[in-house]
Amino acid sequence: MRLLRLWPDESHFDFMRFRRLTFPLSAIVSVATVVLFLTMGLNYGIDFKGGTLVELQVKPGQKSDVAEIRETANGFGFGETEVQELGGEGQVLVRFPLQAGEQGQTAVMQKAHAAFDAHYEFRRTETVGPRVSGELVQSGTVGVVLSVLAVLLYLWFRFERELALGAIVGTLHDIVLTVGVFIVTRIEFNMTSIAAILTIVGYSLNETVVVFDRTRELMRRYKTIPVVDLLNLSINSTMSRTVMTSMSTTLSLVALVLFGGEAIKGFAVVMLAGVVICTYSAIFVSTPSLIYIGLTLSGAKSGQRETRLARQAAE
Repeated sequence: MRLLRLWPDESHFDFMRFRRLTFPLSAIVSVATVVLFLTMGLNYGIDFKGGTLVELQVKPGQKSDVAEIRETANGFGFGETEVQELGGEGQVLVRFPLQAGEQGQTAVMQKAHAAFDAHYEFRRTETVGPRVSGELVQSGTVGVVLSVLAVLLYLWFRFERELALGAIVGTLHDIVLTVGVFIVTRIEFNMTSIAAILTIVGYSLNETVVVFDRTRELMRRYKTIPVVDLLNLSINSTMSRTVMTSMSTTLSLVALVLFGGEAIKGFAVVMLAGVVICTYSAIFVSTPSLIYIGLTLSGAKSGQRETRLARQAAE
């Protein structure tokens, strides 16, 4: 019985011809992400900013009014308050700025209960002080940096110099664009977001290693095949696996986005965008970068016979 194939085995699609478009596009988006990060910044959650978070649920027979809640909360005199509607079912998330001392945080909750108890049920309350938020920022930053460095060191020792550099370019590209998703969508950046970034780094590593393992195998088998043909062959021969992995992961994440609830929706949305970014990067960024890095084979730079044999082997 023939197994399901989402990509034809005999494909000879020329992916490398798009490098003149994808490289400038990725460079522009990456630079734009850095600019937005420096100007707009991330939408830090209570984990990093500190303060008080309250989740309200409108009581039966009542209607939620986000504008009214925002006006009332800002009238408390505790600073600018963020109010966000969740799911459109009467759930509202209110974030009060960090106040000085425990008495300040207590005063926030007292005024919130006095103002909203009549029409809303308090489903969740979280308070994070300045010391805790500072420790979380430090721990999260150190964790991400060390994890990324470990991945980059693994890639450096896992592959030859040119392949390692290409893998590093792709991994850094995926991290930058994932941060760009947080900036553009204004999804709250908290400890769960760090978990999402680290997961995406692992997914990016997986995608890149699969393609580059095939590239290295073909480099040893065909000594005179042109580099462009070699890279196209590498992608085409692993494309069926790439499509299958991406599709299965995407379907799972779509289910989480639609039915997982608000608690993990941000995580699922970022992961879904990350899968698309990593798949795109493995095909159109990290692999074509080997051409510019200067990947060379031990044989001549041209070899029509070996190109033909390579295509026959892929079939």
